[in-house]
Amino acid sequence: MPMAIRNMTHHECLEMLKASHYGHLACCHNSQPYVVPVYFAFEASVAYSFSMPGRKVEWMRENPKVCLQVEERQLKGSWRSVVLHGEFQELPDNDAWHEERLHAWSLLQKHIDWWEIGSLKPDVVPPAHTSPHLFFGIHKREVTGRSAMQIDQ
Repeated sequence: MPMAIRNMTHHECLEMLKASHYGHLACCHNSQPYVVPVYFAFEASVAYSFSMPGRKVEWMRENPKVCLQVEERQLKGSWRSVVLHGEFQELPDNDAWHEERLHAWSLLQKHIDWWEIGSLKPDVVPPAHTSPHLFFGIHKREVTGRSAMQIDQ
């Protein structure tokens, strides 16, 4: 069946980000892209997320230009997809970032599984005196989206 594809409005893109909490985060290091699944919460032009230290965090610290992609498949093969281009901002566990970290946590904890992807590692993590987990935000620079619907003939 033929498809009709259209650009989503800015408002539609933001609404889809607000309604989503699972997506794919892309970062790049030395011209090598890396894409990982993440849980996030979007509010006021920032996508907040949570992670253990690792490749994506190291790469985002070196190159803060990242993008977050979300998609939604609907009935009869229709779909929507949004890409948020933005800047990584770590939210360190200190007084200067305390309120924003609490805000990120308050948004993320509304979803029962918010911590799973960001807290699990395939290797055993040795015990530490402080938590190695970190919160971060992706500050929106640009957002685009497309939707497709099957056309009945």
